[in-house]
Amino acid sequence: MTVVGLGIDTVDIDRFRLAATRTPRMLERVFTEGERATARRRPDPTQRFAARFAAKEATWKAMGIGLWSVGYHDVEVVRLPSGQPTLRITGKAAELAAQLGIVDWKISMTHTDTVAEAIVIALGA
Repeated sequence: MTVVGLGIDTVDIDRFRLAATRTPRMLERVFTEGERATARRRPDPTQRFAARFAAKEATWKAMGIGLWSVGYHDVEVVRLPSGQPTLRITGKAAELAAQLGIVDWKISMTHTDTVAEAIVIALGA
């Protein structure tokens, strides 16, 4: 495997919480049903939402594309049976990933009370 791209993103959790409060439909526009369900299993889902938002942004950076190049739902953070996070790429994002020769993804997410961060590595054959 070779590294095709690397992306990192950081999200201020209070700022994200404010945006979600001001625009309640944002969560449906940005996150898939599965991502919303996973985040809402926690007493304060904002940290989980912010980490997943950072993962989406980091994925676009790893692909070398801009914010509006693909839809938010085209990049979904899912969990493997082991609990490890990974990405499910669909739609236009999957087409672009195939053109770039990306065959696998590595992702790491973390958060504190104030900051969420994600790192994504795009791998080629």
